[in-house]
Amino acid sequence: MLHFTDEEFARRRSLLESELDRRQLDGILLFSQESLYWLTGYDTFGFSLFQCLVFGASRPVLLTRSADKMQAKLTSNIKDIKIWIDGDDATPARDLASLVQDLGLFGKRLAIETDTHGLTARNYVALVDAFEGIAELVEASDIVSKLRLVKSDEELAYVRRAAALADDSLDAAVALLKPGADEGEILAAMQGTIFKGGGDYAGNEFIVGSGERALLCRYSSGRRKLSAKDQLTLEWAGAYRRYHSALMRTAIIGSPRKLHIEMHKAATEALFRCEEKIAPGNQMREVFEAHAKTLDDAGFRTGRLNACGYSLGAKFTPIWMEREIFRQDARTVMEPGMVFFVHIILVDDDSGTAMTTGRTSIVTHDGSQQLSRHDLKLIVA
Repeated sequence: MLHFTDEEFARRRSLLESELDRRQLDGILLFSQESLYWLTGYDTFGFSLFQCLVFGASRPVLLTRSADKMQAKLTSNIKDIKIWIDGDDATPARDLASLVQDLGLFGKRLAIETDTHGLTARNYVALVDAFEGIAELVEASDIVSKLRLVKSDEELAYVRRAAALADDSLDAAVALLKPGADEGEILAAMQGTIFKGGGDYAGNEFIVGSGERALLCRYSSGRRKLSAKDQLTLEWAGAYRRYHSALMRTAIIGSPRKLHIEMHKAATEALFRCEEKIAPGNQMREVFEAHAKTLDDAGFRTGRLNACGYSLGAKFTPIWMEREIFRQDARTVMEPGMVFFVHIILVDDDSGTAMTTGRTSIVTHDGSQQLSRHDLKLIVA
């Protein structure tokens, strides 16, 4: 069930070992599911409970629950799997501290990932207590997340497949757009298309909202049918082998308002200007600055957001975003192989008007490649 070659996994282990050496760390306690997937192929949603991969001893060792034993054996290259026992008196943090000692890491400096849904605050408190006098824990949530930013050719093949699935999903949605269409049927067609194409669940829910809910940039529960004059905002991602390629559009049912047309023109121009800045050597803040200047000059300062996209990769619930965001003062320097989603979101509270557009790009050696086969024309049904 491994999705990558042995050579690819060896390359990743070497990168991690080098970074640990550079920071003078003796090992790392991996709690982020994305880190475990990247390093070993391990694929599970069991990270919602306590689990950890100890990396840095003679061999990587996974501490997890019995429910994930076969998951780890079949989806990863982890050879050594230890189980902590479920129960009211379970102490997995202490079990991990004992394991670290057994692996010869007593008294060592160990990196730890805390910026992850795989380590709750309660478990972290227990961990700090269990490791007192055992090892020095050094916060290093950025290590693997930064190593994951530049995608290999094997990874980019999955990103491109995810992009094709996202495009197919848009085709499925557009085919259903008409007055009376049900949001639930549109979502079912979009997600079903991705599943039929061999894709996965995305890292978070698809955003769907018509009428006043078209102004939202989050999923909300509840469904409605499209009216004769309506607006429908969709944000979704194709997902393949956990890799994501996202798209965003606001479609119009009936005749667009004048403001819809003006907002669409500004949003499209802003997207183009942002994509011009996605290039090797540029900082991520330059993309946001292009977004802000274009929309502010067009008169939409109060309608735009304070961010305009983020890095994409292999992600697990509850969100498909990676840590790097296009925002003011974002200093990450873009490199070939990085993958970014740019979204342009405009809302006018007073009139209840929404307009969005967005697509995913790969940083190339001389600029960026946009992955969607669809143009950016206003969708009107």
